[in-house]
Amino acid sequence: MPSSPAPGPVLRVAAIGGAVTAAVVVATAALSMGEAHRGVVLIALPLLIGVAVTAKLAYPHLLPAAASAVALMLAAAGSGGLVALTDGAAWTRWLHIGAAGAALGAALVSIVVSFRGEPLPLGTWRDYVTLTKPRIMSLLLVTGAAGMFVGAEGRPNPGKFAIAMLGLALACGGASAMNHVLDADIDKLMGLRTEKRPVATGRIAVPRALEFGLVLSALSFALLASAVNVLTAVLALIGNLFYVVVYTRYLKRSTAQNIVIGGAAGAVPPLVGFAAATGNLTLPALWLFLIVFLWTPPHFWALALMIKEHYQRANIPMLPVVRGDRETTRQILLYSVALVAFTVIVGFWLGPLYTVAAALLGLVFLVLAWQLRRDASRRRAAVLFHYSLLYLALLFVAAAIDPLVI
Repeated sequence: MPSSPAPGPVLRVAAIGGAVTAAVVVATAALSMGEAHRGVVLIALPLLIGVAVTAKLAYPHLLPAAASAVALMLAAAGSGGLVALTDGAAWTRWLHIGAAGAALGAALVSIVVSFRGEPLPLGTWRDYVTLTKPRIMSLLLVTGAAGMFVGAEGRPNPGKFAIAMLGLALACGGASAMNHVLDADIDKLMGLRTEKRPVATGRIAVPRALEFGLVLSALSFALLASAVNVLTAVLALIGNLFYVVVYTRYLKRSTAQNIVIGGAAGAVPPLVGFAAATGNLTLPALWLFLIVFLWTPPHFWALALMIKEHYQRANIPMLPVVRGDRETTRQILLYSVALVAFTVIVGFWLGPLYTVAAALLGLVFLVLAWQLRRDASRRRAAVLFHYSLLYLALLFVAAAIDPLVI
């Protein structure tokens, strides 16, 4: 029976990080450092969970130790509540410290086990950058940053802004890496756009890409929860899971409405930014979410018109494949009208400068959508697709700038 592959350096670093933070959890519990203790737990748990989930999916020989570390750390967190209920009774404090110490022991075992197994090719650093889909990430970061400016009603705290954007980038990169894993089979069939991707070509082994994506996601949650707020971390995680599990794993291959429902994942970054600035979600955050949600179908259906044959070859039920070009251009025009109308209406909340930008940018969007409706050619689809990227970026930049200048 072949042995399990050996975890790579990314997972080993995560395992070491989990053990180090578990040690700090023990120390801060022993010293009764309440706030610091809770903050470190928010770092340790995501790292330990990331290692355990990766072990479950790719490295079975690591699972017992990794799962034990998670279970014991959760037990430690639970006994921490018991300490509070008993006003710090000695036996509950020792139970709490003992559970955290046992979690540390299991985490240390995980480190040792992570060096066992059959080695796999590592891949190049360029391939790992490719796994994060930098072009897509850059647009998501623009919308997330705008959400933070809108939430702050001006310039957000620079330090918190940098941490929030780094956490969001880690979440986006982690989700994209896992998308590469799940879509490797169809990427080989989708032409030059995807067939050279690292996992599809085998330049990066599936376990390596999987551990990379899961560790980035765990680091995102740990960073956002400990240095920004828990709501921000939870929103980033929800967006991550929705994109990977709901859209990539299920919707994309099962329904022509895949991108309509799946668009919710790409609409989460403005919520992350807004929550990072305010610690809550109010109507302006919802408006930013819905703008991206309404923008997604015409944007991706324009792309689908450009590469319809590729989706057909991969058996992906995108709208042009299932309903044809005519219906697709009709839906694009309808969604474009709804998008532009909505962006102008919410100007009441987002400000006059934003409203002017929404009207002008939206007028061009409608003209291009109407031209595509009259002539469903690849050239027209390409023009709308590329403009839609610029449109969303400029619209959110306007939303960010409005509170600074008005």
